Amino acid sequence: MVRSLSDAADAGMIAAGDAGVDAGVPSLAGCPVFPLGNAWNRDVSSEPVDPHSADYLAFMGAGSLNLHPDFGGPYGQPFVVVPADQARVPMSFLYASQSEPGSYPFPADVPIQANEDRHATVLVRDECRIYETYNTYASGSGFRADSGAIFDLVSGAPRPDGWTSATAAGLPILPGLARYDEAVEQGEIRHALAFTAGGTAHAYVAPATHSSGSTNAAYAPPMGLRVRLRADFDLSPFNGASLAILRALQKYGMFVTDTA
Repeated sequence: MVRSLSDAADAGMIAAGDAGVDAGVPSLAGCPVFPLGNAWNRDVSSEPVDPHSADYLAFMGAGSLNLHPDFGGPYGQPFVVVPADQARVPMSFLYASQSEPGSYPFPADVPIQANEDRHATVLVRDECRIYETYNTYASGSGFRADSGAIFDLVSGAPRPDGWTSATAAGLPILPGLARYDEAVEQGEIRHALAFTAGGTAHAYVAPATHSSGSTNAAYAPPMGLRVRLRADFDLSPFNGASLAILRALQKYGMFVTDTA
């Protein structure tokens, strides 16, 4: 994720290669990462900009804050791919009413994000589901977390309305990552990215299903707001992974998924 915003963006609530994976769909470990028409994978480069774009950007500090990429280190989001026969372990959740119950396919050494959010993300190969948790700790023979969410990467079905996930927006983590295999090895990212804002509204818009916003201020971004890089932003000085990320931000944008 990224934690703040530059002024090279449009903002607003934009109107509505593995074997066996449809062409053009992002993929990982033989699984599609949501269908082609899913909000994460939709080309929004020619869609209209919200009339209050400048107001949203101003609230988020465009022009005074820099885009901060959370790659590696304590903020980067690790994930692991496991086989379908990965042993399932018991889970307990603080927000059980908004979490999928049951056992999760978490290895004993599941990588957990090193910062205070302590996210964990597991993709089950062949099953093509991701299991994600927030504030994750080992507990007995399993794990405990504040919340847990399961996303079907084939159907792309959203969370129930009003439900949180490992993010405050009810959105998944894995589909919004700028991954090494895409940005560096493939040189192309075919989906939206995710970012967090310093202040968010007590509101959400699709594809988000939940908000834990921090303010009622006018033009605070709701969870699920999509920001995209301006079409006229000059990409000629960039190459490699930087260029892949910038092209993705122009074509797919990035969603507000949490509060920084």
